[in-house]
Amino acid sequence: MKEWWQKKKSKTRRRRKGDDNYSLFDFLLEVLFWIPELILFPLRLIFWMLRGLGKLIGEVFNVV
Repeated sequence: MKEWWQKKKSKTRRRRKGDDNYSLFDFLLEVLFWIPELILFPLRLIFWMLRGLGKLIGEVFNVV
């Protein structure tokens, strides 16, 4: 049993070391992570711009 386990472990290690390919599964995961970011980023930009504009207008009216 021990010999079998050692042989299996060495094969797995070799396979992991040489596997630098970018698979379809990796690509799909990457796309799934980027889609929400691409949708939310423009909305966040608009929010920040409106917030900044609101603070600027508020400061103008507070001074007077």
